[in-house]
Amino acid sequence: MSELKDNARKRKDLLKHMIQQLHKGEAPEQIKAQLTRMMGEVPYGDVMEVEQELINEGTPVNEVLNLCDIHTAALRDKISHAGAKTAPAGHPVHTFKEENRALQWEVDQLNKLYDELGGAPDAAELSKMIDQIRARIIALTDVEKHYQRKEHLLFPFLEKHNITGPPKVMWGKHDETRALLKKAVEALREKKQLNSQDAKTLADTTLKPASDSVAEMIYKEENILFPMTLDTLTDAEWHNVYDGSVEIGFCLYDPTDKWQPAEAVAAPAERVEEDKIQLPSGSVTASELNSILNTIPFDLTFVDKDDKVRYFTQGRERIFARTRAILGRDVQLCHPPASVHIVQKIVDDFKAGRANRAPFWITLNGQFIHIEYFALRDENGEYQGVLEVSQNLTEKRALDGEQRLLNYVED
Repeated sequence: MSELKDNARKRKDLLKHMIQQLHKGEAPEQIKAQLTRMMGEVPYGDVMEVEQELINEGTPVNEVLNLCDIHTAALRDKISHAGAKTAPAGHPVHTFKEENRALQWEVDQLNKLYDELGGAPDAAELSKMIDQIRARIIALTDVEKHYQRKEHLLFPFLEKHNITGPPKVMWGKHDETRALLKKAVEALREKKQLNSQDAKTLADTTLKPASDSVAEMIYKEENILFPMTLDTLTDAEWHNVYDGSVEIGFCLYDPTDKWQPAEAVAAPAERVEEDKIQLPSGSVTASELNSILNTIPFDLTFVDKDDKVRYFTQGRERIFARTRAILGRDVQLCHPPASVHIVQKIVDDFKAGRANRAPFWITLNGQFIHIEYFALRDENGEYQGVLEVSQNLTEKRALDGEQRLLNYVED
C-alpha cells in the first residue's frame, strides 16, 4: 500500500514539475512526449490535485489560469478515466453532459462555416453564412446557465470538500469565455456588410477564439471535472444541486428524466443556532436581519392579513414619516381620507387574488419617488398581507453610461 502511495506521489510531483516547465516556456509537444515516455496515462484526479497544490504553495490563481490551457493541451488524450463513475439519466452530471453535446454541435457547425468562408463565397452565400454564424454564436451564449449552475451549485460543494483551487481556475476560464462570446456577438452586430476576406479575418481573430473557448471548457469538464465530482460529492449533495438547477435554468437542452438517489437521503442538516432565524436560503440573527433591512436603499412597511401595520424599516433616509405608534394600527387609518379608498381597493383586490402588484410614482419636493404595493402569499398561495416598498429614484434615474471602477460613496 505504501508503495502505491509513493508511486502516486511521484506521479503528481512529476506532473507538477511538467506544469512548471510549461510555465518556463517549454513547448507543450515536448512536455507531452515526456509525459508519454515517463508516466503513461495521467489519472483525472491528479490534474486537479496538482492545480490545488500549486495554489496552496503560493502560485497565484491568475498564473495557474494562464497555465491551464497550456497544460490541458499537453495532457490531451493522456488523461485516464479508468474506474470513473457514470451518471444516470436526470442526474446533474448527465444533464451537464447533454448540454455539452448540444454546445459541441453548435461549435462543430461553426467550424464548418468558418472553413466555408475560405472558399470566397459570393455576396448572397456570404450573407446567408453570416446569418448562420450569428445564430450559432448567439446559441453558444446560452452556456451562461451551464456555467452559473457550476459556479453557484457545484463549486460550493467542492469547496466544502476542501477543493478550492480548481473551481477558482475554472471560474476564471468561464469569465474568459464570457468575454470572448460578448466580443463575438458585438462584432457581428456592428459589422453589417462584410466581404469574404473581412468575414474570414473576423472568424479567425474573434469568432473562432470564442467557440474554441467553449469547446476547451467542454473537454476540461468531461475529462477532469465531472469524473472528479462524481467521486467527491455525496448523493445528498447531488440532490441539492439537482433541486437548485431548475431555478437557474438549462443550456440548449431540456432534461425530462427525473433523478432520485438510489436510497432516500435527506439534505445535510444545517447546524441550528438558537439565536438565529432559520430561512430556506440561510440563517441570520435578529440583529443581522435588522441591519440588513435598515441598510437596503428603500423603505419597507408590512401590513398583515388582518390589515394591521406590523413592521417598518428604519433606514437613514426615510421617504415618509413612520413612528412606532402606527404598529398594530389599521392600515386604513394611516392614510388621509382622500386616498383611503385607493388603499382599501388594493387590499381587497390582493385578498381576492385579483391582483398582486400596484405601482405608483410621484414627484415630491423635487424628488422622483416610486411606491409599489405587493401582495404577500405563502407557498400555498394563501394571502399573508401587503408589503409597501418606497424608493427615492432621483439619482438612479439620472444615471448614464457605466461605472466599472471602484468608487466609494460618502454616507
